[in-house]
Amino acid sequence: MPGFRVLLVDDETIFTKNISKLLKNRGYEITAVNSGDAAIRELEQNPVDVIVLDLKMPGMDGIATLKEIIKLGLFAETLILTGHGSIDSALEAMKLGAYDYLTKPCEIDELVAKIESAWGKKKEAN
Repeated sequence: MPGFRVLLVDDETIFTKNISKLLKNRGYEITAVNSGDAAIRELEQNPVDVIVLDLKMPGMDGIATLKEIIKLGLFAETLILTGHGSIDSALEAMKLGAYDYLTKPCEIDELVAKIESAWGKKKEAN
């Protein structure tokens, strides 16, 4: 069992429900929110180990959310999800400190591997 907390941030509620269920079945403690603002509020109250953050969201997009997370000192290892082929934006997020990125749709095993890798990096840093 993994035993660490993951925050899933994506405006597609069906996606967050499905991925949350799959990850919970694998032993992860998952919190899912559907906006950048909700992610900030959640992180202010409940720190997490890994953030899975969608780039393309209405309102505060993934880049703006990541910048705000960093500014507020709420940073955790962050995986960027992009479904729009915007690799440039994913690379921009990595320059800001994101750990890695995945394109949507992604296989659950690939997502799990990236989450585990991000968690490993966080453990090494502590």
